Amino acid sequence: MTEVDLLPRERLDDLVCGGRKIIQRTDEFCFSMDAVLLAHFPRLASRARVLDLGTGAGVIPLLIADEVREIYAVEFNPVQARLAERNAALNGLSEKITVREGDYRDPPALFAPASFDLVFANPPYYPVRSGAVNAGKGRAAARHEITATLADTVRAAAYALPPGGRLAMVHLPERLGEIMLALHAENFAVKRMRLVLPRADRAPNLVLIEAAKGAALRGMRHLPPLIVRGADGGYTEEICRIYGGGI
Repeated sequence: MTEVDLLPRERLDDLVCGGRKIIQRTDEFCFSMDAVLLAHFPRLASRARVLDLGTGAGVIPLLIADEVREIYAVEFNPVQARLAERNAALNGLSEKITVREGDYRDPPALFAPASFDLVFANPPYYPVRSGAVNAGKGRAAARHEITATLADTVRAAAYALPPGGRLAMVHLPERLGEIMLALHAENFAVKRMRLVLPRADRAPNLVLIEAAKGAALRGMRHLPPLIVRGADGGYTEEICRIYGGGI
């Protein structure tokens, strides 16, 4: 682990993943459980080339780096893009993780078509018209569709993937109808889906989706719900396994 000098408003967090650490800024959007669950959702292949759309400070690349060949991470926010680069260097992964600052609504400016095997996307959840927009510019863009919509995200993934390539995404169950329409418009078929429930007796608050480009619509697998907390209020065994026991 490389030594790190933190700048103002920065903190160093333990990812509980092979000793890896991540620098985050307290005045920018910090990753949450949805990114960790997404990183562990799709099946990963050792020879895979992976694209992470909207990488933030680079948490997903850090979590999956040992399981794939290379990762290309795109981030619109220059502050977060610089953090993602520093985090790759901090963890000795600069040769495996490439960070590119840019707007994935213009994918040809960032990467070649059909050049990845798997795309990760943790896109903004809320249309700008709904909800209270976060005060911080970076935080607002991370959670509201200010710079990229759901359709923009799926379109960028479609450009990046060949037929048979996969998109792994986390989003809100309440937008499943829109998600299915956006995927269908870009010739994706959902192959695996899993709802995330805060507790067994609560409604789901997240949905994990894995879709294949150009695949038949039939054959979708509905996985058992992922329950975050048990009746005692503590994290479930599965959540603890995902976090490596560090939660």
